[in-house]
Parts: sequence; structure tokens; C-alpha cells
Amino acid sequence: MGSLPNLIRNDSPAARGVDPRERLIVALDVSSAAAAQKIVAAVGDSALTYKVGMQLYTAVGPQIVRDLVASGRRVFLDLKYHDIPNTVGAAVAEAEKLGVSMLTVHATGSSKMLRAAVDAAKVRPELTVLAVTVLTSLDGHDIETIGVRGSVEDSVLRLATLALANGCQGVVTSARETSTLRAKLGGHFAIVNPGVRPAGSSVGDQVRVVTPAEAIASGASHIVVGRPITEAADPAAEARAILAQIS
Repeated sequence: MGSLPNLIRNDSPAARGVDPRERLIVALDVSSAAAAQKIVAAVGDSALTYKVGMQLYTAVGPQIVRDLVASGRRVFLDLKYHDIPNTVGAAVAEAEKLGVSMLTVHATGSSKMLRAAVDAAKVRPELTVLAVTVLTSLDGHDIETIGVRGSVEDSVLRLATLALANGCQGVVTSARETSTLRAKLGGHFAIVNPGVRPAGSSVGDQVRVVTPAEAIASGASHIVVGRPITEAADPAAEARAILAQIS
């Protein structure tokens, strides 16, 4: 998934011809393989990529990743690795063996850790390493509380610059900072926006929230949508509605 069209800039002619399913990641934030597979079956051909995060991975382990990959789905492994470089490099090497298409590390792990992750992923060039900048559940007060000076946008820009300088193919941030990243850093890298909610949906525990259309308009290459799709009466219909918004 590290190859085009995933890394093309949102406002380029090539981007306008991208299948919107290339941009949508459905979050499998459930606690059993059966629940996850039920969602995948219900969504059907309306999505190509599924996020496996800490909840599902902790509950059922790596087999769910193997099963999704074997069924032809792409997996965004969102475990947000953040540890010493050797440990993170080893974890990324194991994730590569599982066949994931995208995975996350924390940009705050700094240069050596980021480089270890990128180097471990080079075995499979199409594997996209994404650096998480500032979680979408955090606001300015939250980052000040943990001793980070400046605005959320300042932190996102600083961490994204660090990640790209150390070989990451993209970053994870809210759409509220995405337009700034595109303006300052260009269009050659992926930007994944979590915390995306269709208009009228509950925002849950997210703070920096936008709609799917707003995220893509800001320059996101991918959006992550969970509960609005997975808890819908008709997940496939909800996914199609979101695809229409980002086409």
C-alpha cells in the first residue's frame, strides 16, 4: 500500500481518478474474531482496508490479521509502536511477516526508533510506515499538561517533519492539521485522518473531529471510520454513503 495511488497528493489530477475505496479504512474496534468477520462480511466490497488496533489484536492475536490478508483484505495494523529502537524494529519485522499493508509507530519515539521501524519494513517496499503525531483525543490543554509547549498544530508539524526526515512514508493526524502539513511539507506522503465522523454522528471520545469530505478536502490520503459504519444498521450502505462524500 505504500505505492501510488496511496501517496499521491489529494489535489492532483491523478488523485481525482482514484477509487474512493483506496481512501477508506474501516476500523474493526471489536473484541472477537467473529465480530470482526461479521463487519467485514457486512461491508462487503464497499471497503478494501481494515484497521486492526489494540483492542482486537489484544483480544484475539495475530491470527485475525492473517485471516484478513488471506481473504484479500488489506490490513492497517494500528498498534502505535513506541519503545527502544531494537524492540520496535523487531516488532515491525514481525508485522511485515503477517502481510500488513500499513502500520503505525509513535513519532515521539524520535529518530533512531523511526529509522529502525523504516529499516525493518524495507523487506517489503509496499509496506507503509506511518508515524502518529498527536492523538485526535488530545487538545492544546492536554499537550501542555504533559509538558509540550506550543499549539497542537506546532507539535504535529514538528513531529511530521521528523518522521518524514527519517523515512516514514506518511503520518497520522487529524484533518485540522492536514492542510498545514500539505502546505508546509508537500504532497509526496500519506496522511491518514482518524477521528472522522459523518455529519450528525456522535464524536465519542474524539476531540479534533471532521467529516469525511472535510478530511479529503484538507489533503488526507486516507480516512479511518469506525463506529458510524460498524454500528450502522446497514454497514455497507453507510460505507457507500461515505464513499460518495469523498469521491
